[in-house]
Amino acid sequence: MTAKTTISDRQAVLVLRLAGALQSWGDRSSFNRRDTRPEPTKSGVIGLLAAAAGRPREQPLDDLLDLQLGVRVDQPGTLLRDYHTVSDYRGRPLPQAGVSAKGIQRPTSPAKHTHVTQRFYLQDAIFLAAIAGPHDLIGTLATAVTRPAFPLALGRRSCVPTQPIFLALRTGTLEDVLRNEPWQASERTRESYARRVKHRPEHIDLSATLDDPDGEELLNDAPLSFDPRDRRCTTRRIRHTWVPAPTGLTRPDPPDVSPTSDDHDPFALLGW
Repeated sequence: MTAKTTISDRQAVLVLRLAGALQSWGDRSSFNRRDTRPEPTKSGVIGLLAAAAGRPREQPLDDLLDLQLGVRVDQPGTLLRDYHTVSDYRGRPLPQAGVSAKGIQRPTSPAKHTHVTQRFYLQDAIFLAAIAGPHDLIGTLATAVTRPAFPLALGRRSCVPTQPIFLALRTGTLEDVLRNEPWQASERTRESYARRVKHRPEHIDLSATLDDPDGEELLNDAPLSFDPRDRRCTTRRIRHTWVPAPTGLTRPDPPDVSPTSDDHDPFALLGW
């Protein structure tokens, strides 16, 4: 069955909240530039689950390869560029990356005194990740996430998640689960949204991405091996959609009080 059909009774869905000050979900690296995708990659999520379960990088991923992933963007965050320069404090040219037959690095030619690297991160982003698979396996992974064997990271090792990561175990389709879970955005974001739309709606439309063999986009982020000497990924098809999620904004609207000449706010039009 495809990801958009009903999951069998013997399957379950693990729901995770992926939030942190910084996240970085790269699916490719290019010399001195490390990009991030705007949402978690499948290799990153499977890697997080494998780390929680205490699996060495060399251990086969056979039982994790068929897990289905759905991601909902609850708070997209903002893009951060981390700009680095490297130079020799003695003023010498930087060495080449390669080495000679004697294992000695030669200086760059022409001489290069500064090396520039750029790394990109998502700031203050929050995602809802739903992972569907066999009931027993999903239950084991849920337990592992609550008591992880290895430190968990949001893409890169330096990106520490906030708590809680584990939200729930559900049944049903990935899309249904993403529709029914409450909006996980911060209180500040939700209140700002309510002020912007001038009422407190019960639902908000959020962007979602789901595994789908008939999907319109192809991503090269499905892991086959995390072995440092044999790291491999394959492609997967995804589809993009919008899902209405409960906002949790249940308090009544504030009374509409029109300003008088005595309390005129000159910054009101600027939204301050």
